[in-house]
Amino acid sequence: QVQLVESGGGLVQPGGSLRLSCAASGSIFSTNDMGWYRQAPGKQRELVATIPGSGRTNYLDSVKGRFTISRDSAKNTVSLQMNSLKRAEWAVYYCYAAFQIDPDGSTWRGWGQGTQVTVSS
Repeated sequence: QVQLVESGGGLVQPGGSLRLSCAASGSIFSTNDMGWYRQAPGKQRELVATIPGSGRTNYLDSVKGRFTISRDSAKNTVSLQMNSLKRAEWAVYYCYAAFQIDPDGSTWRGWGQGTQVTVSS
């Protein structure tokens, strides 16, 4: 079984920065995809950034230039550096991952428990 554990959320003022981290543990053969989503109160969960096995990153348009996703495949971790945060980005941020868990190609997909990011003065 694979588990994802996030850390790094908290309270930050508008214009401030936070760094989120997500560590995966369990039986992992290789990484297919890792990323971050967020869900604000009353809204649907939306993709913020992903970094697949190829390493080619993908960002929500509104965060381009401010957020940076990175991954350490050897440690099965993914991080999200968030700069110039806006009040509208107050949300619960979820780590997402898809892993191959054995040489036969079996996959696991799942979410972390979420970490709260509060942007407020």
